[in-house]
Amino acid sequence: MGQFISSSWALLLGIMLLMVGNGLQGTLLGVRGEIEGFSTYEMSFVMSAYFVGFLGGSKLTPEMIRRVGHVRVFAALASFISAVLILYPTLANPWVWVVARVIIGFSFSGVYVTAESWLNNSATNENRGQALSLYMIVQMVGIVAAQGLLVLGDPSGFVLFVIPSILVSISFAPILLSVSPTPAFGATKPMRLRALFETSPLGVVGMFLLGGGFAAQFGMSAVFGTQAGLTVKEISIFVASFYVGAMVMQFPLGWLSDRMDRRELIAIVASVAWLGSVLGMTSISDINLLCAAAFITGGTINPLYSLLIAHTNDVVDAEDMAATAGGLVFVTGVGAVAGPMIIGWMMTNFGAQSFFLFLAILMAALCFYALYRMTRRRAVAVQDTGAFASVTPAASPVVWETAQEYAQTVADASEEEA
Repeated sequence: MGQFISSSWALLLGIMLLMVGNGLQGTLLGVRGEIEGFSTYEMSFVMSAYFVGFLGGSKLTPEMIRRVGHVRVFAALASFISAVLILYPTLANPWVWVVARVIIGFSFSGVYVTAESWLNNSATNENRGQALSLYMIVQMVGIVAAQGLLVLGDPSGFVLFVIPSILVSISFAPILLSVSPTPAFGATKPMRLRALFETSPLGVVGMFLLGGGFAAQFGMSAVFGTQAGLTVKEISIFVASFYVGAMVMQFPLGWLSDRMDRRELIAIVASVAWLGSVLGMTSISDINLLCAAAFITGGTINPLYSLLIAHTNDVVDAEDMAATAGGLVFVTGVGAVAGPMIIGWMMTNFGAQSFFLFLAILMAALCFYALYRMTRRRAVAVQDTGAFASVTPAASPVVWETAQEYAQTVADASEEEA
């Protein structure tokens, strides 16, 4: 592990700076939209647009990399990110922001694909699981740190938009000057959705639901905060609570997932997420309870991604794993695009508490569907399940495939020992 850190610290630092920039701009837009007089429904389109771009970037970046190489793709897309961050306060119009968010979502997706390809190339079969865990921690630390920066300036001014632009620009240096060699890159065609659903119904349905749940946290939590009347400081703490919970709960839930029926654990975790959502829905006037609700829902919804990936790996053939990853990324992206728009409509018509109501509906649906699937297929024996690997919803398809490579490596090692 020490060798991995020594060879990849520049990449990890660059990625953390990217996450700080991305985390800050997402929350900042939610606050600035209220200042500019944008409606909640308009802001839902702004937030959804990021995931439209992100999904497009995950599809098109591999071809861009094959045509011009990693370095040029990274530099070009990161430059777009830095420029768009400055344009937000200059062109304060919701539909301009929609276009800007598509561009910035596309660019962040491409940057993540490029940087994570380098990171994966630096890992070995022996430390791949630890590398994934470290990468997840770096991502979460970056997003949490971003919320602390929100209180350093006036959201109605320019400074808070300049800060993420600078951070993204600085992130170029450690990544592009890294001594890590440029990796070979290949893209696998995703599995057809019908075949994917027949192979892992819970994986497909669960990823669609969780796409909406993650989009709610990443895109609409700050919009909820403004509609609920929270101060900027309270909004920053509230949003950070989601990701602190995710960082704290990822590893104990991963430990449990290797020791019990994963469908049962998915149902339990989803039910806890439902309870956290109900707490938030009924505590809208209490910032302490809201942060507790955010901690619980973030600490359960985010690890559910890794649990669903591990469950899907348990039921697919090894040669289909890469294609499965591509299909699940698409399903998650569709859910993420729809999520903010549904929440925006609900919050406009039924009030701010609809933010948590939406999460509660998603988690109840996932819990009951996981219980239903337990009656339709026999559980995979615990000793035959693959290894759990930490993956965040913000990661690109490269990390999803890396997690599957890790699971297959552990499975092969176990077979050799047997």
